[in-house]
Amino acid sequence: MIRRLQHVSTPYPAGREEEVRSFYGGVLGLREKAVPASLAGRGLVWFEAGEDERELHFLPGPPPDPAAMRHFCLEVEDVAALRAGLAEAGHELTDDTAIPNRPRVFLRDPFGNLVELTTIEGGYE
Repeated sequence: MIRRLQHVSTPYPAGREEEVRSFYGGVLGLREKAVPASLAGRGLVWFEAGEDERELHFLPGPPPDPAAMRHFCLEVEDVAALRAGLAEAGHELTDDTAIPNRPRVFLRDPFGNLVELTTIEGGYE
């Protein structure tokens, strides 16, 4: 039986680890975590993605299809405030079909990966 989602892995172009850190750690405020020693030297960058030990992993790989809607979603405390800060910093933001009680915004990371940001305010029925 599946207990929970533990991590999501997504690609970035090899050699651009500092851009991963800058965007996900700097812009989005995620806390980087150490990669296990057995995986050192592979260009992996890991972040904590919640208080329940979920993680976001980045690994060198082929660039994503820029038209792809494949994405991961990060729940944030205040999506409206984060949206305003991202827009002010010059990030291109897009919207999609609204979901009741889940305001959301989409943006692409520096490598073309689609990221959704949302605040869960209640059920969506």
